[in-house]
Amino acid sequence: MHAATKTDPQSGMTNPSTFRLVLIGIVSSAFFSATFLLNEVMHLQGGHWLWSAALRFLFMLVLLSAILPISRGSAYFRRVVANYFRNLLFWTLAGGIGFGVFYSGICLAADFAHGWVVAATWQLTVLASPFVLMLFGKKMPRKGLTFSFLIVVGVLVLNYGRIKEGIAVSEVIHGALPALIAAIAYPIGNQFVNSAKHNQLGRLRLSDNEVLENPMACVLLMSLGSVPYWLALIFAIQPPAPSAQQFLGSFMVALLAGVCATSLFYFARNSTTSAMQIAAVDATLAGEVVITLVAGIAFMHQPIPDLTSWVGVLIIVLGLIGYCYKNSS
Repeated sequence: MHAATKTDPQSGMTNPSTFRLVLIGIVSSAFFSATFLLNEVMHLQGGHWLWSAALRFLFMLVLLSAILPISRGSAYFRRVVANYFRNLLFWTLAGGIGFGVFYSGICLAADFAHGWVVAATWQLTVLASPFVLMLFGKKMPRKGLTFSFLIVVGVLVLNYGRIKEGIAVSEVIHGALPALIAAIAYPIGNQFVNSAKHNQLGRLRLSDNEVLENPMACVLLMSLGSVPYWLALIFAIQPPAPSAQQFLGSFMVALLAGVCATSLFYFARNSTTSAMQIAAVDATLAGEVVITLVAGIAFMHQPIPDLTSWVGVLIIVLGLIGYCYKNSS
């Protein structure tokens, strides 16, 4: 049965069906999975995690600076860039947290764990998202939290499986902690954008926030906002120069995950003002776990996880299905 659209009484915005938003979110998660696979490849080739992170957003800026003028015209592109400079502090905060802190954690975690393990641990963002929404003044029904906790149980079981396989607890923690930080940072940055688009940041009003209707414009603005963060981190850490393979790998991540996946994700997330629908879109990111796991085994010849880890993956998937089912009912 077709799910009817609903109108938000506060904003007057017509929200699309949850099924449609979840479907778009799952497609974006397939593109996002390239992040975890390619980050692991670059690590195995000796690339520093910071360059894997920073170069992705450099290439995203290049790609989007070419795509937007072609698709929307040079006048629109200048309008988007003007929005960044007029709201410089906002975009530095939102981009630094939502893209900078988030992706630093993802790339650092890849130094200590397989891509599918990082993808699985990062699903703690599903639990973080409702609490972030609460911080932004939105209410989250208990039924959403129930399935969020189920996904968290799956993440814990999966990482326990790694310890059973003989991996040191310290290494598991070094892989899990950066992913946890990323899981919290990502919904914070996203919700800054969502709230700004719908004028739900108190007295703060972005000039010309109509450009936020375009998902690629959002990605470009967040990428620009993350630049000060990357420059500061590079200056502080001073990593060795990246290799040609790392440039290529970062470009592929930028194209598949940065442009394609993130634009689809922003489109789904910013199409609604419903807290439950926003959290449902966030939950589809759990699909990355299965995709990354299967691809890692098939294309990178990674060892097949033990039964405990498979149980953890199954719990995560069941949590995702239950979460989306409850939110669409």
